[in-house]
Amino acid sequence: MGLTLYGGARSRASMPRWYLEEKGIPYQWIQLDLEAGEHRQPPFTAINPFAKVPALVDDSLRAPGGKPLQLFESGAILLHLADHHGQDFNGTAAEVAAQRALAAQWILFANATLAVALFVPSNREREFPRLMTVLDGLLAEEHSLLAGPWGNPTWTVADCAVNAYLAYLPIFFPQVDLSAYPNVQATIAATQARPAYRRVMGLA
Repeated sequence: MGLTLYGGARSRASMPRWYLEEKGIPYQWIQLDLEAGEHRQPPFTAINPFAKVPALVDDSLRAPGGKPLQLFESGAILLHLADHHGQDFNGTAAEVAAQRALAAQWILFANATLAVALFVPSNREREFPRLMTVLDGLLAEEHSLLAGPWGNPTWTVADCAVNAYLAYLPIFFPQVDLSAYPNVQATIAATQARPAYRRVMGLA
C-alpha cells in the first residue's frame, strides 16, 4: 500500500514530488525517460492515456471498478495529496471548506494562468509584468497563501504550486530582470534554499 509518482526530470512532476518531500509522505518515485518516449508506451499509458507526466497511483484508495486510484494532471495530484495525505486543511468544517477552495484557486492559477504567462512568449510579454506586480504585493506580507482567520500555516499545497513556478524563472529564463519584484525574488531565494526542493531539483 502506498503512493507511486511517475515523472521526468524537470517536468511538472517536480511540484507533487516537492510536496511529498516537504510533508515527509512516503512514496515511490519512478522517473521515465521522456526523450526515449517511455511515457508514450505501456504500462504508463494505462495510467495516463494522454501520455503526459506526472501521474500518481494511490493504493490506499480505490477507483470505480476496484483498481487503485490513478490520477494525472499535477494540479489534481496536488489537491488529492493535500486532501488525503498532507493534512494541510484544519479547523471547523467551514474553515476546511474555505481552505480547500483557496488551495484549488491557487493551484489552478499556477497551472492555468501563471504557467501560461511564463512559458508562452506572447503572454509573457503582455501578462508577466502584471502578474508579477500583483504577486509581489501579495508576497510582501510573508505569509502562506492559505493564511486566514484560521491561522498562518508555514507552507501548504498552495505555496508549493505558486512558488514552484516562480522558482522556474531563474532556471528557464535567467535573462528576465526581476529587480522590480523584490518579494518575488525573496520567495524564489527562500524556495531554492529549502532542503526538500533542493533534493527534488537535484541541487543538494
